[in-house]
Amino acid sequence: MIIEKDNYYILHTKNTTYCFRVLDTGHLEHLYYGRKITVDMEEADNWAQSGMEAFAERHTHIPGNTNTYDREHEHFTLEDMRLEMSSYGKGDIREPFVELVQADGSATCDFLFEGAKISRGKEPYQTLPGSYDDSGEAAHLTVTLLDRQYGLALELHYYVYEDCDVIARSSKLRNDSGSTVTVKRLLSTQIDFATSEYIFTTFSGTWGREMHRTDLLVQAGKYVNASYTGTSSSRANPFVMLSKCGATEDAGDCYGCNLVYSGNHYEAVEVNSYGKTRFVSGINPQAFAWQLLPGEEFEAPEAVMAFSAQGYNGMSQCMHRFVRRHIVRGEWRDKARPVILNSWEAAYFDINERKLLQLARAGKAVGIELFVMDDGWFGDRSDDTRSLGDWDANLRKLPHGLSGLCDKINKLGLDFGIWVEPEMINVNSRLYQRHPDWVIDVPDKPHAEGRNQRILDLTKTIVQDYIIAKMSEVFSSANIAYVKWDMNRTFSDYYSRGLAPEQQGEVAHRYVLGLYRCLGELVRRFPKILFEGCSAGGNRFDLGILSYFPQIWASDNTDALCRAEIQYGYSYGYPMSTVSAHVSASPNHQTFRETALDTRFSVAAFGAFGYECDLGAMTREELKKIEAQIALYKQWRDVLQQGSFYRGRSFRDNTNGGSVLVQAPGNHMEWTCVSPEGGQAVGLVLQKLTMPNTQYAYYQARGLAPEKKYHFYSGLPGVREDYQLYGDALMYGGVCLTQGFYDGDPGGERCLYRDFDAKLFFMEEE
Repeated sequence: MIIEKDNYYILHTKNTTYCFRVLDTGHLEHLYYGRKITVDMEEADNWAQSGMEAFAERHTHIPGNTNTYDREHEHFTLEDMRLEMSSYGKGDIREPFVELVQADGSATCDFLFEGAKISRGKEPYQTLPGSYDDSGEAAHLTVTLLDRQYGLALELHYYVYEDCDVIARSSKLRNDSGSTVTVKRLLSTQIDFATSEYIFTTFSGTWGREMHRTDLLVQAGKYVNASYTGTSSSRANPFVMLSKCGATEDAGDCYGCNLVYSGNHYEAVEVNSYGKTRFVSGINPQAFAWQLLPGEEFEAPEAVMAFSAQGYNGMSQCMHRFVRRHIVRGEWRDKARPVILNSWEAAYFDINERKLLQLARAGKAVGIELFVMDDGWFGDRSDDTRSLGDWDANLRKLPHGLSGLCDKINKLGLDFGIWVEPEMINVNSRLYQRHPDWVIDVPDKPHAEGRNQRILDLTKTIVQDYIIAKMSEVFSSANIAYVKWDMNRTFSDYYSRGLAPEQQGEVAHRYVLGLYRCLGELVRRFPKILFEGCSAGGNRFDLGILSYFPQIWASDNTDALCRAEIQYGYSYGYPMSTVSAHVSASPNHQTFRETALDTRFSVAAFGAFGYECDLGAMTREELKKIEAQIALYKQWRDVLQQGSFYRGRSFRDNTNGGSVLVQAPGNHMEWTCVSPEGGQAVGLVLQKLTMPNTQYAYYQARGLAPEKKYHFYSGLPGVREDYQLYGDALMYGGVCLTQGFYDGDPGGERCLYRDFDAKLFFMEEE
């Protein structure tokens, strides 16, 4: 719901309120964002009488050594004002929302209120993906600001998703002048808080170590979370949080913000000299410069904001609902995802039809539903130095081509999927020999290589057309049910031969726009294919990709212990249905750690589930266990894929996720996933290391219906967990877990919780 009166604007979701007003100067003053507050309009003739004016600044003087906006407002300085958007030139020296270079060389901007419009529904953006609204009921506020000195118009868009407690923001700049303007930054959202000492939480890492949570107490200065890799990046995911000191998983004020964008992004928190905090998010301004011609518009990506007073879990539930209902779309949005067997770790590049069919038969025998042929099937692809771009089946490996192999896989009763990396090219390829000018590099200069490959220049329409046509040919050549779309390097030597020297600052963003055109067209042509995003694991895990692909490979690191921490990080901003997670070999191929098959299954079961193992190398006992695991997963698949995910204890600390700067390292990971109706749930307890002489372990559920009575059981033979308990008892009291059981060993009792052990628990409404 959006209300406007007397130049005040208030946006209500079910549990939150966001409001701002238009000042006499024409600037927009941000007033409040947080827990829903009551505004009594029935008895008030205006906003002042409703009490909203209490949120406004009361400047009676300006601090020394600052600038007044103009002579008519001697008590008004932009440096000490909470604003909806900001720029340089008129006294605000904090992080700007918009930064331009005018035709005369000036960097001053002064966007003032022109008008506003309230409407319903959500129209697609012209150049970018964004959230969508099937109901047509999302409230939409458009605020238009003008810089009358230079003939520029700035639109601020607000979309209210009441059902999810989410407000989405975006912006659009229009050049109504007669001259070209250089856009150095146009961000997506800005929130100015009246106080400081917020915790800024980011999720950093690299290949194999994605989504490591870091908390910073911001008391002064500026902190930045950003990507300059050309992708949203495993180094710094665009999802971030701001929380009040003392917030935990289940209590305290927590804000979450994400960006519907797959390229270089930027999130900054700055505390000014007067104790106010500013948060901004959008396209990374580093090396960005967009030439905006007269009459043209520039769209910024959509930012997604959520708030909860119920801690990090409360905020995560808002984000999860929003991503499921308003980002992920198409046939696979609510459809059960199949159990996958991927060939990569079983064979790597050394594949052939005989070996693949042998692996597929073993998969069918244990209950696999979809067999995926990974890298190595095309061109002369015997290693990663050759043939990227040559997307024709290698007939020495696949004598009957893709269709012949696919038909045989289908006859086994399995669906068939493939791996592709369409954005990349090897210098050692037929495509590069024909089109060396199709790559991103600086002509006639040395190039910084990554994984022996270069990036195709998706700023060029001709390259986009080639990818769309060639992938359409591949996807229609057989009964392909699944496509893993990979992208295995970061950008270097940003340069496009198709752009003028003064436009080279546009390369990174134009690449993303070209990628979105390719993805949008292919998803439209092949709506039944289950697409999975991948970028050296989680190097491009973001809401932009999820607008086209319903799931993303979370990390190339499949070690269960590492994956538990990686999936824990993703869970703050992304539902587990979007996080692909597989069981792989032991010792693990990335860490060489040995973990039990039960542990590997228990962790992977909380994502879009599958296996990477060489089933042909496994013992009969292991195969029987995998068959039982898959049967159990299928029984609980709806809960695990579509349920609400909650975090409990973590390896990070023993304080239920509290934002404290000194933490006691945790030894357990604890998760609960609850069905949409609340009648079923699956719990996990994962132990890192066995501690000597510790006889106590417990599990504490989250998200259950307090009034429902549940049957709680472990499903593990010989274990004594089998109780009837109400939801409130399971959540607030927890369950003391069995420590060991007699299994015929001479020692009598066997410890159930050894190094890296995990146990699943099941709850069903009585």
